[in-house]
Amino acid sequence: MSSMHATLEILTHPLLSEVRHGFFTRRGGASSGLFAGLNCGLGSSDQGEIVAINRARVAEAMGVAVDALATVRQVHSAEVAVLAEGEQPADVARLRADALVTNRPGIALAVLTADCQPILLADPQAGVIGAIHAGWRGTLAGVIEATVGAMSDLGARHVRAVIGPCISQAAYEVGDDLMDEVLAEDPGHHRFFAGGPNGRPMFDLPAYGLSRLREAGVEAEWTRHCTYADPERFFSYRRSTHQGAADYGRLISAIAL
Repeated sequence: MSSMHATLEILTHPLLSEVRHGFFTRRGGASSGLFAGLNCGLGSSDQGEIVAINRARVAEAMGVAVDALATVRQVHSAEVAVLAEGEQPADVARLRADALVTNRPGIALAVLTADCQPILLADPQAGVIGAIHAGWRGTLAGVIEATVGAMSDLGARHVRAVIGPCISQAAYEVGDDLMDEVLAEDPGHHRFFAGGPNGRPMFDLPAYGLSRLREAGVEAEWTRHCTYADPERFFSYRRSTHQGAADYGRLISAIAL
């Protein structure tokens, strides 16, 4: 293992080619057992020092110092942490939020997911980037629009975004209560639901995310990877639940100027 991150698998997308970014799969990490691979979740029951090793590998792959990898305490909200002049990643690490934006080089913004949408955003010309953890609840609450707004405040004008690996409609059976909440906002959202094999609604989370990004004036794409369907590459909260596992790993997605 001559290069520390030679074994990491990092998915990128042409839409964000002008900035350093990556949706990291679970491959190449130091964790074992349930968390085998690159588990970057501090909130998991994995050993803290192992998670720290994994996060250090991610920072190195992103070309930033270990303490320049910025994450927040994700709570399915629409709160956005802004790393403006003078703000350090350590300052926002304990903040309850679900998105980060900055216009500062040398800092990697990162979110953790295990079925929810990781969304990386950039306006390379303006030098503004963002990262969002967007499950159905945060998306419904407006985390995407709040992030785009915070980027605009920093001077972003032409934002592009990519939704990384998340749960796909084929794997995402939901309750009528969730569907009702989404439809209460806009009856037109019924297009994101289909009938499932068990007679319950199947929700198209990435299509919903794409539609909200595009309505916010963002050019957006999804990488088309389903976390549930590919256990070799992705952690999945729902898959671990279906398997009766005690816990699950968290994937990391990061972007830097």
